[in-house]
Amino acid sequence: MQGNTPARVKPGAFSRFLDSTLGSGLSMLGRVNRIRLLPEQVANQIAAGEVVERPASVVKELVENSLDAGATRITVEIGTGGRSLIRVTDDGRGMSRDDALLCLERHATSKITRAEDLASIATMGFRGEALPSIASVSRFMLTTREREDTSGEATQVVVNGGKIMEVKAAASPAGTTIEVRQIFFNLPARRKFLRAEETERAHIQHYLTLVALAWPQVGFGFVSDGRPAWQLPPVPWTSDADRFTALKERLRQLHGSETPLLPLEFSAGIEEAPDVEPGEDWVLRDSGKLSRFRLWGFIGAPGVSRGSRDEQHLFVNQRPVENRGLQFALTEGYHTSLMRGRYPVCCLFLEIDPAAVDVNVHPQKREVRFREEAAVRRLVAKAIRDTLMQFHQAHPETTGWAAGSPSEPRLPMLAGEAAGFSSTPLSPAAPETTLLPGFSGAGPAEPTPTAEADTAPTSRSTGSHAGSYAGSSLGSAPVSIPSHRASEALITRSAEPTAQPLSTPPLPASTPSPIPPSAQHHPAHLGPTTTPFPSAPGAAGAPGALPVALLQRPLRIIGVVGRLYVLLESERGLVLLDQHAAHERILFEQMLQRLESGHQAASQRLLLPETVELSVRDAEFVRGNLETLTRMGIGLSEFGDRTFLLDALPPMVKSNHPKRFTLDLIDALKAAGSGVNLMRLGEDVIAKTVCRHAVKANDPLSGRELDQLIVDLKQCTMPYTCPHGRPTMIEMGWRDLEKRFGRTG
Repeated sequence: MQGNTPARVKPGAFSRFLDSTLGSGLSMLGRVNRIRLLPEQVANQIAAGEVVERPASVVKELVENSLDAGATRITVEIGTGGRSLIRVTDDGRGMSRDDALLCLERHATSKITRAEDLASIATMGFRGEALPSIASVSRFMLTTREREDTSGEATQVVVNGGKIMEVKAAASPAGTTIEVRQIFFNLPARRKFLRAEETERAHIQHYLTLVALAWPQVGFGFVSDGRPAWQLPPVPWTSDADRFTALKERLRQLHGSETPLLPLEFSAGIEEAPDVEPGEDWVLRDSGKLSRFRLWGFIGAPGVSRGSRDEQHLFVNQRPVENRGLQFALTEGYHTSLMRGRYPVCCLFLEIDPAAVDVNVHPQKREVRFREEAAVRRLVAKAIRDTLMQFHQAHPETTGWAAGSPSEPRLPMLAGEAAGFSSTPLSPAAPETTLLPGFSGAGPAEPTPTAEADTAPTSRSTGSHAGSYAGSSLGSAPVSIPSHRASEALITRSAEPTAQPLSTPPLPASTPSPIPPSAQHHPAHLGPTTTPFPSAPGAAGAPGALPVALLQRPLRIIGVVGRLYVLLESERGLVLLDQHAAHERILFEQMLQRLESGHQAASQRLLLPETVELSVRDAEFVRGNLETLTRMGIGLSEFGDRTFLLDALPPMVKSNHPKRFTLDLIDALKAAGSGVNLMRLGEDVIAKTVCRHAVKANDPLSGRELDQLIVDLKQCTMPYTCPHGRPTMIEMGWRDLEKRFGRTG
């Protein structure tokens, strides 16, 4: 039947189908084969491009392995800046023969075993790719012996460009020695990017400086081209109380003891707020109950700064790090205490739960990321600010200079001092008269009886410095400025009235807390503890002992030079005080205290309100701080999703462009972080205002006015700089004076 007859296939059709199918499959296989699995040697060289940037990167990885191995002494030897030789020797635990071979495999490590371990890394290294990467781009030799091995036989592995050339027994002490020669010998393109020998050596020395500071209990040796550069013996660190002594000794070994430093210790706890997104808010608790936060180390005393960040040493869990948030918090802590373009000096250790910090965000582990970045920044800034303030408030422990003490030393009387001045001290019961504008209990200047009646100061209400803060939030008391006394070229004080130290009056009850108002709403802020001056055994009286606040020492007024600089004498030498900068600081803090007292600042309506359109982030920031801006006297109201209506500004703001002023203020507040408070709002404007109203050069001050100037300056929280960061006083010690006069070598 025709229906059951099979169809006839033409000859050669099936073969043509097979040919077309196979050809298509072969072409498909050809396209897939363009992706290939790289050889292990090539993969190691690619990994080396991320890990090994320069010889200093090799030193970093090898030293970190030595520290993780529990080494107590590490020696680093280099040749020609690390180009020809890098040798790191330690006395750590060492490795067996099998471990020595296994450590050259990629991702072979003893630091972690599970993926969960990456969330709480407590070691310096953890990836297990440094040694194979280094060995793939150099002539590598590893010699190691375990501490427990009593045979004295070590294992030596020789690798050339990633290929194991030889494994043999060798004689070596317990520990590990890794020798890296001719780095990038098989990658000429990478070798061309190496810098000069001096540059590469400087990078290695910089890293060794950081790691030596991070581990004072470990001895470090550094040899360059056969010449020892330094030998740092280990500093005993048997207990937690010894850490300041150990760090101070290591700082002395590396940097000397010339820089005055303040010890800092701050403990707290961090908890993520449960009802907000991570990073949005934070709560402070007692240390030990929540995420551990501890900051300790040394910071520069007031007046100590540098033109770069080279002497800012920051460590997170003993790991040297570079973190912009920490650097900003450091600068924020020194707010109004540094001039523009100057940077603080510090050596600070941040100890935080490993689970709260991610160190696996940078190929070379230089950068870290905090789970609660805002909380860490805020706490670091607060710890620094509190330490600086408590440094001024702390009293010296010496008793020989106490006021009224029988053993009170008498400063030598200057020539011509006794003539014309009474040697009877001022009566303590005599009422104090404030003669400078803006001082506590400010009032009009009254003539003071002196031997020269014609030189008595008179009050004036007009002139370049006269004015009133009426109509603004800065105060309502009239400002009285003493008149110029042309006949008075030098103001000299009696020895007796000023020989006694100026006692620090108790701070007024209305003095604002150093904690920002925005943070005071959290009662848990009572938890953190700050110890500005922890005791260190044997530190008292030793060279480089803790500096004592200059204003806490007894001062004797000598006179005034150039109608601007007040000369004072202390038991340490000569002190020069800038009367303008000092008065600026006094007025600045008094105005901020008035703002911090909770009173709403005065506000002046604009003739023509302006609309301010912001980005989404800026609009959200302003929306969350509208109440604070209103208290400052800035009238902003929502006028749309991203638009605000500006209809008022404080009277002290003299700007022809209110919109531009508001945008600049928003940028400044965002840079200050989430802790916006009245102390930060409009500080630049306040600083400029007090600069115009403070006493100037050529404004002569009487002796009582100078006394009151120092007394009021001592009440300031940051008395050693003006609001612009310039110093209010400088000191020349006896040693400096003797050097200038050639009395010492």
